[in-house]
Amino acid sequence: MSSPTPEPELTLRQAQMDVDQWIRTIGVRYFNEMTNLAQLVEEVGEVARILSRTVGEQSSKPDESLGDLGDELADVLFVTICLANQSGIDLTDALHKNLEKKTKRDATRHLQNKKLDSN
Repeated sequence: MSSPTPEPELTLRQAQMDVDQWIRTIGVRYFNEMTNLAQLVEEVGEVARILSRTVGEQSSKPDESLGDLGDELADVLFVTICLANQSGIDLTDALHKNLEKKTKRDATRHLQNKKLDSN
């Protein structure tokens, strides 16, 4: 018996194309940006709910199903990609620029932060 073929790596650019194709064929059309913003906030709230109960101090209610953190993070990514597509933003380029900005701005900032010492 052969092992299952691993899924190919998914780049941000390909993810943007895949989401766009899904929206146009299955989702009918993009929700407007304000609706997608509300969806994004809702999905981030679901991530927060899971984390507050699994690694935070909040307890779960009896018989409460927390859901799957990976699935909820994927929902956040999906809506983020929708917003990027609607705004004409190439997330690959945007992330490269963002990391470059952070690298220049924070070259020594975090290293000098005593709050981050592991002692």
